[in-house]
Amino acid sequence: MRLLEMKAPGEFSLIQVTTHNTLPYAILSHTWTGKEVTYQDLISGAGKSKSGYEKIKFCGEKATRDGL
Repeated sequence: MRLLEMKAPGEFSLIQVTTHNTLPYAILSHTWTGKEVTYQDLISGAGKSKSGYEKIKFCGEKATRDGL
């Protein structure tokens, strides 16, 4: 399973874990729009200009505040 790991406010990296119980994590659920960040965007760093990145950023910050 791949997870987004928050490195700093608004900065993420993808990590791979072998089982779902290795680390605490949050599941992000939202309505998709035309400007969502794809896996390729995350790998290349191109997703920051898309409006969907703000949703990921917000959810990552919320998960951090919740101790995840």
